[in-house]
Amino acid sequence: MENIQTVSDTNQAEIQEIFKSQQQRQYETGRSTAAERIAKLKRFHQAISDYTPEIRQALYDDFRKHPSETDLTEIYCITGEIKHAVRHLKRWMKPNRVATPIALLGSGSYIHYEPKGVVLIIAPWNFPLNLTFGPLVSAISAGNCVMVKPSELTPHTSRIMKKIIDSLFDPDEIALIEGGVETSQALLALPFNHIFFTGAPAIGKIVMEAASKHLASVTLELGGKSPTIVDETASVKTAARRIAWGKFINNGQTCIAPDYLFVHKKIKDTFTEQLHKNLEELYSAEPEKSESYCRMVNNRHFNRVKSYVDEAVSDGAKIISGGVYENDQNYISPSLLTDVKPDSALMQEEIFGPVLPINFYEDLQEPLQIIRSKEIPLALYIYSNSRKNIKQIIRNTRAGGTVINHSVVHFFQNNLPFGGSNNSGIGKSHGFFGFHAFSNARGIMKQILPLSGIDLMMPPYTDMKKKLIDLTVKWF
Repeated sequence: MENIQTVSDTNQAEIQEIFKSQQQRQYETGRSTAAERIAKLKRFHQAISDYTPEIRQALYDDFRKHPSETDLTEIYCITGEIKHAVRHLKRWMKPNRVATPIALLGSGSYIHYEPKGVVLIIAPWNFPLNLTFGPLVSAISAGNCVMVKPSELTPHTSRIMKKIIDSLFDPDEIALIEGGVETSQALLALPFNHIFFTGAPAIGKIVMEAASKHLASVTLELGGKSPTIVDETASVKTAARRIAWGKFINNGQTCIAPDYLFVHKKIKDTFTEQLHKNLEELYSAEPEKSESYCRMVNNRHFNRVKSYVDEAVSDGAKIISGGVYENDQNYISPSLLTDVKPDSALMQEEIFGPVLPINFYEDLQEPLQIIRSKEIPLALYIYSNSRKNIKQIIRNTRAGGTVINHSVVHFFQNNLPFGGSNNSGIGKSHGFFGFHAFSNARGIMKQILPLSGIDLMMPPYTDMKKKLIDLTVKWF
């Protein structure tokens, strides 16, 4: 089931030609009204609906992903983002008037959101449709010209996305560029006004370095190890089911998946029993035969995750569930491990696969200390019915986002900013926050009255002007 790259690199001359044509068109596109942008978004929504059967097939071919999982984690995320933008775009685009300080009486000020210009979106392979088209919705809403580079590791989905984009837009406005590393390098050499990248922190650093050469702004949606704490007051059945779903959906290849657990020792046995039970309910006792359980994207990632488990087991970790592999299918069963050493790859690297290390604790300070010793995670999950514990965890940790008594669902909440901090990301996306990421908040001030307070304090400085300045400094 190895996905061999069948996406050819786009000719560099063609890339440069498209970029030049978008530079020439950017002001025309940027002048588009809310109604015109909404019309584009509605056409986009209709196209996704029309191509849904082909989208489902493409994701099955790339991952063996079940059509229902595709609908929930790929298509719904895009259609929900579009509907949200359509409902709110007119308000987002309106001038945002701000208050005038007393020293500047006689003037008025407002914020005008203008497009960044020509922007680049580089998308990952794990949710290829969702994480390509989601940022594109925001870029369209903000009025940009866009070049989109999907991952070469999901060629079937890449092809259908290109088919959709080519059917809707002229390349001098929006173009999808297929290819591998060479194509990405050619794109990153261009002076884009903004780059939106989703992927691993190591590649994010390369993107940021390339952007710095042109002083381009960036949004980096990265990853990291997202911890989960299950305290002694949590509903064990609910926590086990929601963690099992959040971790093993998409075969664990989710940037916000629970990456490692801390479970209070008081509920150790009941929790692990419930977690195992829920894995069987979700994917049956033979998950290799379950149509609901997809696969690792390719053999390289299969071997990477397997090597993490092999190393941990050789150092004394115990597999309490799973641990079954099929190399020719890139299949790893849903696996739970305990007694994993802190310095193992499973506890140091983002797993990005269907393997979940479980740690047990007595004092809440134990997991808090470990979490704080690592990079800031993209997500942190808390299962608790104790307000005191929840407050203590939130106040003593940092994370891109947090969900209490559920897993990964904050991604669907378009009224919340989505993104990380430092190693887990720079900038936010979704809803208004995505619109804002692709916009320049241009401050505009207009002097309305003939005379302003500042006019009275210009040189030459007299005693009277000094008194006015002193009053302004002291009181205004």
